[in-house]
Amino acid sequence: MQTRLSPTYQGTPDGDEAEAILRKCVHCGFCTATCPTYQLLGDELDGPRGRIYLIKQVLEGGPVTRVTQQHLDRCLTCRNCETTCPSGVQYGNLVDIGRRIVEKQVERPRGERAVRWLLKEGLTSPLVAPAMKLGQLARPLLPGVLRQKVPASMGARARRWPTREHPRKVLMLMGCVQPAMMPNINSATARVLDAAGIQTLVADGAGCCGAIRTHMNDTEGGLQDMRRNIDAWWPLVEGLTSQGKVEAIVMNASGCGVTVKEYGHALAHDPDYADKAQRIGALTRDISELLPDIVRALKGKLRRTGPRKLAFHPPCTLQHGQRLRGGVEQYLGELGFEVRLAAGESHLCCGSAGTYSVLQPELATQLRDRKLTQLGPLQSDAIVSANIGCIQHLQSGTSTPVRHWIEVLDEAMGI
Repeated sequence: MQTRLSPTYQGTPDGDEAEAILRKCVHCGFCTATCPTYQLLGDELDGPRGRIYLIKQVLEGGPVTRVTQQHLDRCLTCRNCETTCPSGVQYGNLVDIGRRIVEKQVERPRGERAVRWLLKEGLTSPLVAPAMKLGQLARPLLPGVLRQKVPASMGARARRWPTREHPRKVLMLMGCVQPAMMPNINSATARVLDAAGIQTLVADGAGCCGAIRTHMNDTEGGLQDMRRNIDAWWPLVEGLTSQGKVEAIVMNASGCGVTVKEYGHALAHDPDYADKAQRIGALTRDISELLPDIVRALKGKLRRTGPRKLAFHPPCTLQHGQRLRGGVEQYLGELGFEVRLAAGESHLCCGSAGTYSVLQPELATQLRDRKLTQLGPLQSDAIVSANIGCIQHLQSGTSTPVRHWIEVLDEAMGI
């Protein structure tokens, strides 16, 4: 695909990267077959190929309109197209560049700007925890749409953290909304790792991984979140504290995992952080990547408590963003669980996609219901996933319990 960048973007980091990505695209259209929004809307401009052409026009100095912005907004950034593409087009990076450029040229309506500001500032604020507690107290009185976003309060077990020390240590990112919305995911992770002889450490100064601000087109705010996390983690990465040196940085939210693994790319042009960011990304592991160690420690020791028949929804950020497939089903199967994928469309997004379910509720609900229709025939005791957004979104449409797989494993330990 020949691209003639306008003088505005020639020689810029965004322009150079976009041109290199566009050079790989052969316009074959394989990506449209696995694009969730194209499947729903049937519009070429709501699929990867059409959006690539829109971004190409923008980079060449073509007209940028509100319609351009809306087509880019409808993209879930699920990156399914990347795992389908025979040419290795890095569409996720390209659409981020396109959105950044369009955001500077097209002013959003005031109401839309306000919602997006509230999301990027509110979800990353220390006030999210007290706000969630207030919402849980008032949950029976909330309108249905809001009530779906506020899970019921969890018991004391959700706050119980293991106290044993182990030679093997890992860092864990607590996340921005997860400690307030579903705290049991973090504590369950720490308990399972403890049973496997791995101690979980937390750096108090770390916060949001940077994904929320980045996907709200606040690029500099997202980079600042990343730098703050690197600064908070670095003493433990280097072994400069009394707690010792960690062997990995563990993520139990696959959306955070794919972002942190790509810190090196995001901060490649920052001379003060480029090398550190590259090392942080290389050290980052999704919790499923530690399953071989967990299985060796727990095999034959689990109690027959909790759900055993599980329907697994692999998040896009796990199977497409991080390219991790099959591990959860395989290793939980070795521990005695019956784990099955939907017979169809297990590769497609559920519609959560970070803040997408708030910003694009109609499309998100259609994708959620489509996903649950595929999972329903499995008649499982519970649906399990690996990302808080998917879990909350799917739960809003079904009475079947939806949980993180690590919580189910933790419950089966019976500790």
